[in-house]
Amino acid sequence: MAKLYFNYSTMNAGKSTILLQASYNYNEGGMETYLLTAQLDDRAGEGKIASRIGIDAPSDKFNTTSDLYEMITKRLARGAVACVFIDEAQFLSKAQVWQLARVVDDLNVPVMCYGLRVDFMGELFPGSAALLAWSDEMREVRTICHCGKKATMVVRKDDDGRVLTGGEQVQIGGNETYHSLCRRHWRGAIGR
Repeated sequence: MAKLYFNYSTMNAGKSTILLQASYNYNEGGMETYLLTAQLDDRAGEGKIASRIGIDAPSDKFNTTSDLYEMITKRLARGAVACVFIDEAQFLSKAQVWQLARVVDDLNVPVMCYGLRVDFMGELFPGSAALLAWSDEMREVRTICHCGKKATMVVRKDDDGRVLTGGEQVQIGGNETYHSLCRRHWRGAIGR
């Protein structure tokens, strides 16, 4: 039976690496996968999911107006898909999470989503909130704070290395912009 999965973490936990490995395992077993990533995040290049450790794979892109049920249905018309993988799932809309639930329920295709749980202010992303509410299974991908405790939060820094305490929820960036911390060190960094 197909399920909707949400694999979540902070920045730099290896979510994309795990996604690419899981897709590779399906492919190695002779099963096709369908990979999607947010058009908004093109750090790896156009239509590509990449990991910081140097592995990547081509993917289709979605944006806030994409009908994911329709995209997946069109892909299925070209041949069987054993699993759909979604990278940067925090950028999904609430409606798109429902579309993925329909893929699971109506088309019987598993969907594995990978994304951030919270933003730099400790607030849930809309896609993550919907996935936390409606996923069949959730898995935390763990990473650590500089103190050795589990990192559950992330700070955003400006070009001078100062921690930001306001701004737009979405700003694409990597290690130069975001740093994962435990809640205690996050609170200290943002002054809470």
